[in-house]
Amino acid sequence: MGRLAAAGFIVTLGLLASAVQGQDGARALMTAVAERSEFHETVRLDGVIEAVQQSTVSAQTSGTVQSLPYDVDDSVAAGDLIVQLEDSEQRSRLRQAQAGLEEAEAALSDARQRFERIEAISERGLVSRQEFDQASNNLAAARARVERASAAVAEAREQLSYTRVVAPYGGILTERHVEVGESVSPGQPLLSGLSLEQLRVVVDLPQKYAELARSERQATVTLADGRVLETGEMTFYPYANPQTHTFRLRMRLSEPNGSLFPGMLVKVGVPVASREALWVPASSLVRRSELRAVFVLDDQGRPRLRQVRTGVRDNDRLEILAGLSEGERVVTNPSQLVGSDRLHLVTELGTESGTEAKP
Repeated sequence: MGRLAAAGFIVTLGLLASAVQGQDGARALMTAVAERSEFHETVRLDGVIEAVQQSTVSAQTSGTVQSLPYDVDDSVAAGDLIVQLEDSEQRSRLRQAQAGLEEAEAALSDARQRFERIEAISERGLVSRQEFDQASNNLAAARARVERASAAVAEAREQLSYTRVVAPYGGILTERHVEVGESVSPGQPLLSGLSLEQLRVVVDLPQKYAELARSERQATVTLADGRVLETGEMTFYPYANPQTHTFRLRMRLSEPNGSLFPGMLVKVGVPVASREALWVPASSLVRRSELRAVFVLDDQGRPRLRQVRTGVRDNDRLEILAGLSEGERVVTNPSQLVGSDRLHLVTELGTESGTEAKP
């Protein structure tokens, strides 16, 4: 029955084409030549946009959370105060360290004056060598105590600065790990955030495509609305995921434009094969049920309907697998030959392989 239906389809179309050819006022036909050219078969995978800079800020000193000026999803600038810890203990340590420094500096002043006096009279031989050495050692010890006290002051100031947690870069707060009134210790997470200034796309590539994709190092990133994004540096992970057996591919987005955000889904086209194919304009294809055909001009320039086997569609061109030879001329506006009540023009064509072509 399938063969009889196909034969009936071809005979019917042949009669329709011949009938149109016999009309004196034949409509103008547009034609194109079937040509061979190389194409890159591309697999389209789901990718995710993520931020290059995303981090968690942790406490560097002990204390109680006094204030959290920003909430989740708030925008912050680099250097903005995002966590304030209670700092009375750190301020007390700083005052103690400063008092110790003042005491050490006073002792250094006394030791220096005593050394200068002994040094002056030692030149006249009025003091023993032992007294001179002792004064010199006392001066050196006083200087060391000042250095130690200065270091203590610097450390106390640093611990006090840790009570003010500022944003390391401009971005958005994504998670809050503590609340006001909670006690924190060094290393405890406080807030998480990310920057929108630098974004990248991450996609997991099946193992069978990894080798060619790594050698080609080309990919296209397309948004849901059809916009193609410019990509920069491309990085292939040197190992496969042990659970999914996929290789991760990471691409920098060259120009984030304010409409892209981490977590958005995109389509990533990765070249996985390259071969020559025979192409005709996609508009030249007509079909009825599961049969495909094109009008081919014969030696006398008359259109003859011929059944073909099609492959993938690449934008406005269609691959012909069988039924047509290179150099033959096909009609690109077959609707001029066949009425829409008997045949309809194909505007879209799916592929059995699930892949797309890329010129």
